[in-house]
Formats: sequence, C-alpha cells, structure tokens
Amino acid sequence: MYTASWRDVVRTDLFGAAPPKRDRPYRFIIRVALVVFRLFRFRFDVRGSEHVPASGGAVICSNHVSFFDFTFLGLGALPQHRLVRFMAKSAVFENWFAGPFMRAMQHIPVDRKAGSAAFESAVRALKDGEVVGVFPEATISRSFTVKELKAGAARMALDAGVPIIPAAVWGGHRVATKGHKVQWRRGTPVTVILGEPIVAEPGEKVQQLLVRTRVAMEALLDEAQRTYPEQPAGPDDSWWLPVHLGGTAPTPEEAAVQDSARAAGHGPKRARKSLVARLRGLVGR
Repeated sequence: MYTASWRDVVRTDLFGAAPPKRDRPYRFIIRVALVVFRLFRFRFDVRGSEHVPASGGAVICSNHVSFFDFTFLGLGALPQHRLVRFMAKSAVFENWFAGPFMRAMQHIPVDRKAGSAAFESAVRALKDGEVVGVFPEATISRSFTVKELKAGAARMALDAGVPIIPAAVWGGHRVATKGHKVQWRRGTPVTVILGEPIVAEPGEKVQQLLVRTRVAMEALLDEAQRTYPEQPAGPDDSWWLPVHLGGTAPTPEEAAVQDSARAAGHGPKRARKSLVARLRGLVGR
C-alpha cells in the first residue's frame, strides 16, 4: 500500500525530466491533492500503471463510484509521467470555485444536451497524443457495479486510432458518494487497477469494442472488490458493498429505478447546510 509522503509533494522528478510549461497549473493541483492525501492518510493500492503508454494518445475508461474517482485514477498514470484530461459535465466548469481549475488543467467539458463539441475536443486531444479519462457510465453507480456504458468512449478510440485502457477504482465511495453523507475518515484504502490496453481489431464496430471494454472493466472491478483489504465493520456498515458480495447497496435494477426517479425530479431533496454549519461539523469530528 502507498501513502503519500511530504517528500512526494516536493519531488522535482514527479512529472518527468522536462514537463511542458503549459501544465504548470495541473502539476500544482496534483501537489495540492498529494497534500490532502497525506493529511487524510489514504492508503493506495495502484496496479497496472505500466499499461498507460509513456507517449501517444489513449482513452482510460473507468467505473465510477465516488466523487473523487478522477483524483485517484490520475495516480495510476502518474508513474508514466502522464496527465489525464478528464471529461466532466459542463456544470463543473461553470462552478465559481472548480471551474477555473478545470479549465486550467485543460479538462474537457461535456454538455449532455449537445455532446458533439466535447466528442470532437476529445478526439483532437487524443490525436495530439493526450491521455483522456472517461467514466463511460456517465454517472456514479449506486449499486457499485458497472452500469451500461455510453458508446462515446469507444467511438473516440476508433476515430482517433488509440487504445482503450480499462480501469477500476474502489474504496473512495466510503468517503464521498451519491446518497450518503461525506465521511472524513483517515486511513481509507483506495484501490486503482489499470488493465491491458484494448486495441480495436480491423473493421471492429463501436458496439463490439464497447462490449470488450465493459467485460474488462467488470473483471478489474471484481478484482479490486475481492482483494480490498477491509470488510464492513458490521451490518450497519455494509452499505458500501454490492449485493452480490453480501452488501446492502441497491441492486442494479433498484439503482436504475432510483436514477430514473431523480432524473425526473422525483428524488428526495436534502436541505443544504450553511457554510458555518459544515465547518462546525468538520471541527467537531
């Protein structure tokens, strides 16, 4: 297991010998993230970083279980000195706080009502040799299993002529995920696994490539779940495990119903706490 150290935060070779100047904001934010990882003592198990190409474009396709998955997934590419340009919903880029950082890191905004611009931007980045990160489920999985995948990731890989790197992240949902209060716990294990590149075969169609990608993602997620170093502390703590592993998370069918209800505006709405109340809550932990 890897726990970020203060030495990692200031390492001069963290991003390679001569990182591009344009990525200075991204590199700064990664160092800030390492500080946060250190303070909360996340324990990372990162496997398969060697599958990320040292140069050239690639699409990293990962499952999605927590709000912090993109920060954890970026660790998987860091040993290869690669920075991942993540595709994220446009609302994040419009946020007064997160927006400037997202733009500075050159992530790719996705307008779900008009996705062609994001698709073209991603293909262009891939052809320019960038690594693009995609959560093809399009939203966090409440069942903690792999949902149906959107076809965009496979289409991008085919159009740009680059491989897909399947991936799985697990553990971060115990800190922050949909439908549960944020748990600012220390020492949480987080597993990140990157699989062998999936290269499109001559004449392969989008759906065929998508099926292969999902099968690989499911296998990696199963590996991450079954080798995770902790188990629920008791019945009240089993919410973060999927049903097929003995947990009490919603089944994929139940999660689909919940997602549909929320998309239609019928889901439960929480009262937003004031900033003072949230700070008091953090101080009191």
